[in-house]
Amino acid sequence: MPSYNSFAWIYDQCMGHIPYDEWVEYLQQLIQIYCKKKPHLILDLGCGTGNITERLAHKGYDMIGVDNSFDMLSIAKEKASRDNQDILYLLQDMRAFELYGTVDCIVSICDSMNYIMEEEDLLQVFKLVNNYLDPEGIFIFDLNTKFKYEQVLGEHTFAETYEKSAYIWENYYYEDEAVNEYDLTLFIEDDKNQYQRYSETHHQRMYTPDTIKKILQEAGLIYVDCFDAFTFDKPTATSERVYYIAREQGK
Repeated sequence: MPSYNSFAWIYDQCMGHIPYDEWVEYLQQLIQIYCKKKPHLILDLGCGTGNITERLAHKGYDMIGVDNSFDMLSIAKEKASRDNQDILYLLQDMRAFELYGTVDCIVSICDSMNYIMEEEDLLQVFKLVNNYLDPEGIFIFDLNTKFKYEQVLGEHTFAETYEKSAYIWENYYYEDEAVNEYDLTLFIEDDKNQYQRYSETHHQRMYTPDTIKKILQEAGLIYVDCFDAFTFDKPTATSERVYYIAREQGK
């Protein structure tokens, strides 16, 4: 499971088009509907630079963020310090994360789970989620869909320039393996006003709804529901992102 390195430093700039406030409003609706009690402590798995984590903290939740990228977490911590937010950030691989105790709710947003490349690793993540959730706690996560990989990302190239950086993002979807490959070429201006070139390759795995339901059950979690992202409609053949809700069975 790769971590973001050079890309971390321009990640927020590249993701500036994402309406994080709207995403968090939707996430909070799911929390309010499916959590049997108001959650106080929430874990954000694959928190990145803390865009979701910090917004949930502003909603009044105590937050823990877990990510395996030192650079992404460094930025997240800088944001929290600047905004006087008391957020615990942990540098850990979500396949082997450890907490000091249980939490009321666990979320994983922005296709972090798609970075888990093997079913047995995803099962391990789900088992840890089940272990660290309070009895009947809720797990909310999203996944990119086959339609998105095949029709929106796969075999397409995206590029963007900014004041002090630029990127080229090439996508290749391998249908037989259900894997999308991201080849990132980055140009970042240094303190000498010279542009340095960096390259990173990332992979994401497509999981079908039936596979997700099976792995959730094997992990001891109860599958509750799934929705076309940012709606309460059932996913369709053209859904690009799907939200899943699962529940701890009761320890």
